[in-house]
Amino acid sequence: MAAEPIRISDSDDLRIAAFRSIRERDLVGRQGRFVAEGTVVLRMLASAHGGASGFRAEAILVLENRLGGLAEILARFPASVPVYVADRAVFNAIAGFDMHRGVLAIGRREEAADAAALIASLPADSLVLAACGISNHDNMGALFRNAAAFGADAVLLDETCCDPLYRKAIRVSVGAVLSVPFARGGDANTLLGRLAEAGFVIWALSPRGETSIARIEASPRLALVAGTEGEGLPPAILSRFHTARIPQRPGLDSLNVATASGIALYQMALLGGRVQ
Repeated sequence: MAAEPIRISDSDDLRIAAFRSIRERDLVGRQGRFVAEGTVVLRMLASAHGGASGFRAEAILVLENRLGGLAEILARFPASVPVYVADRAVFNAIAGFDMHRGVLAIGRREEAADAAALIASLPADSLVLAACGISNHDNMGALFRNAAAFGADAVLLDETCCDPLYRKAIRVSVGAVLSVPFARGGDANTLLGRLAEAGFVIWALSPRGETSIARIEASPRLALVAGTEGEGLPPAILSRFHTARIPQRPGLDSLNVATASGIALYQMALLGGRVQ
């Protein structure tokens, strides 16, 4: 049962302090909190709330003319999660900019997932996306959206990757950050070594890869490794694992990491029967 909406008429109301100037709040320590923005992401948060992922909603803020259309989603949250309602002037003053979507939630991840435990929990037939040095939040969100679209069982991020719970990354992922299990931290070589020990055949994506992505052979456990644009994956990774490339016409340096990972994950998903 959703909570009864609480009308907010003053942007300085202490009850909605967590929402104030969310653009700036993303740049400072958040103590495990994150901002979920938009209807689709709110729906994903409702599905994740209180589950094994450790995500839960702390509060929801809705533009008054959006309230009726969100009734079904809001009903999925327990009454302990307050729902605040404001008109556009107050809403925009709270957010710190013109907030067209009119739907915000403050979420929290109770405890960050441990990479070793996540790998140990994966099923016998698994597809994993690993990322090294992804610092752009648009790319991070796109990686998670691709992972969700092609049935990846987990995403592993090394310590040099940006936070996927940054507001923009969550928005670009269309909430997939809240649905695809992930762990972030540690050295990339160590993370990939754990995958190899768990029986994963690891393919590092590179424009100079030894094998066309279309010629990868099926395996019960496959992992794709994507690196940052420009520098790409470190030589230590490229020399240690299989490398794959996406053939393309000459004249361009390479595809961006979001597009490349989508193509490669699709090919791997075909091998595992995850898509038809």
